[in-house]
Amino acid sequence: MLVVVQRVKHCSVIIQDSKERRSIGKGLLVFIAIRNEDDLDTIKWLANKTVNLRIFSDANGKMNLSVKDINGEIMVISNFTLYGDVTRGFRPNFMHSAPPHIAEPLYNLFIEQLQNAMGKKITTGEFGAMMEIELSNDGPVTIIIER
Repeated sequence: MLVVVQRVKHCSVIIQDSKERRSIGKGLLVFIAIRNEDDLDTIKWLANKTVNLRIFSDANGKMNLSVKDINGEIMVISNFTLYGDVTRGFRPNFMHSAPPHIAEPLYNLFIEQLQNAMGKKITTGEFGAMMEIELSNDGPVTIIIER
């Protein structure tokens, strides 16, 4: 599994089919890609790593606080294209991404784990939908975590 974590001042997603807009304030925008071999242990590890990642500044300006510490928000967006392999040619190959029937339940488990760790609702995009994402990247701070 691969997550790209971006520290944001705010962000929103617009689901193209329904035109529904979902937003968060200060916190994390998390893009997630799932492989066939990912499992509950992978999900738990990455959810714990995400909520406890110390990338927010403390009173001394050091990155020493987590999204949990600052009572921030999290938005999760499924993004199978993170596993796009362009080693050969110019058209990405997505053979490392799990198909929807495997990826969607794991995506939902990841969100559930984040909610349990944060003690509040996690904002999401819509699995498999075309989406427009607007964000104000804070820093910028972008961390890639893979397991």
